[in-house]
Amino acid sequence: MKWLPSLQDASLFTRRDFIGQASKAALLSAGALSFTGLAARPLFNIAPPVTVGDIMDMVYKEIPGAPFTNTVDTIKAGTRDQQVTGVVTTMFATRPIIEQAAAMGANFIIAHEPTFYNHTDDKKWAGDNHIVQQKEQLLQDRKIAVWRLHDYIHSFHPDGVFAGVVQQAGWLSYYKNESPVLELPTQTLGNLVGHLKKTLGIDHLRVIGHLSQSCRRVAMIPGAAGGQAHLRLIEKERPDVLIVGEIHEWETGEYIRDSYAFGSKTVLVVLGHSVSEEPGMQWFRDWLAPKLPGIKVQHLVSGSPFTWV
Repeated sequence: MKWLPSLQDASLFTRRDFIGQASKAALLSAGALSFTGLAARPLFNIAPPVTVGDIMDMVYKEIPGAPFTNTVDTIKAGTRDQQVTGVVTTMFATRPIIEQAAAMGANFIIAHEPTFYNHTDDKKWAGDNHIVQQKEQLLQDRKIAVWRLHDYIHSFHPDGVFAGVVQQAGWLSYYKNESPVLELPTQTLGNLVGHLKKTLGIDHLRVIGHLSQSCRRVAMIPGAAGGQAHLRLIEKERPDVLIVGEIHEWETGEYIRDSYAFGSKTVLVVLGHSVSEEPGMQWFRDWLAPKLPGIKVQHLVSGSPFTWV
């Protein structure tokens, strides 16, 4: 997706502002970009020893205006000069992910989402919290560095998260001009949902709409862009289906319910936040690994925290 220059001041925005403005920017983008475009650039290969800062700088070289002055993509544990023994990419640096990384000899976790449960990773956000303290201590004990990769991966061309999702869904040929709207072969909503569950590895997802409804024009916003971005995209593009990561039920969910009652045919598919963006961190792993000969780069799926009962 094409990003507006103002998004470089990402820490001034909430997560919904940041992703929402990115979604609006994508609607204005023009000019086709292939998924091979990034690979065609010179590779900034680095041989060991490699530091956390070296890897961060490799990402900065791909992003106009980077490093950003204001961003949530900061080091959450460890330091820039820490020597890297192995890299793990993931959605969330959960305790199991931290333990798995340590067991594999990897001491650098690159996570898309917060480590300490709020957008800016403010460790005092929940007061003097014992879980925050235990997690901080665990990272220190395992000597693991954590860097968040949110603003920067969304600033790749194409957007790395969106690229990973459409690639895993098998929809690359329908992804044009970095647009969030895909023109798919006509199918029922039930068939579309079944395809998403199979390709993205999702056991359960939520739908507002009739499974027998015919679908072709699909708009997709992975993650948690917020109701404003969802509604604006629907109003502008009038898709048959809106696929999102997560919603505030009183925003997007209620809007779709009323729109159906007023005769609109846009249906909603909610994948779940983590599963909707996890393919983006796999995409980043595939981008990074060839540039780090001698260092093992692996992707670990943090998965959904929920159990369906």
